[in-house]
Amino acid sequence: MFSLHSKDFLEANIADFIIPSEKVAHVQKANTLEHALLVLTKSGYSSIPVLDAQFHLEGLISSSLITDSILGLEHIEFEKLDEKKVEEVMDVDFPTILLRTKFIKALQLLIDHPFLCVVDEDGLFEGIMTRRVILKQLNRNIHNA
Repeated sequence: MFSLHSKDFLEANIADFIIPSEKVAHVQKANTLEHALLVLTKSGYSSIPVLDAQFHLEGLISSSLITDSILGLEHIEFEKLDEKKVEEVMDVDFPTILLRTKFIKALQLLIDHPFLCVVDEDGLFEGIMTRRVILKQLNRNIHNA
């Protein structure tokens, strides 16, 4: 494919390296925290994308955000899981990338994030690029160099 030192490799678009949206666990912003916690638990992920009804990326939700939102002063307020909506506690401050983003840019962002959400120019969710995929590609290129 590409050599590790090849500019082609580092400048390649990430389109071939993403997990498509159809295969990514997600929730909608109007879902309850209970639903989000179930999806997170069943999927085994610590964080998943939050979409609106038209599949625009709106945020990320994690088990820790959900837990923090139901912690009371003296006990965990489990009843809030069915009362609160995902949009009330989701993270909206996270990097995104476009399909045309270069591999090197995704690599730099994945240093601090386990995955990156990929969107189109209109903010529609296209999928995710994981740190694992980047590391596998780098490993492959190192051993083929």
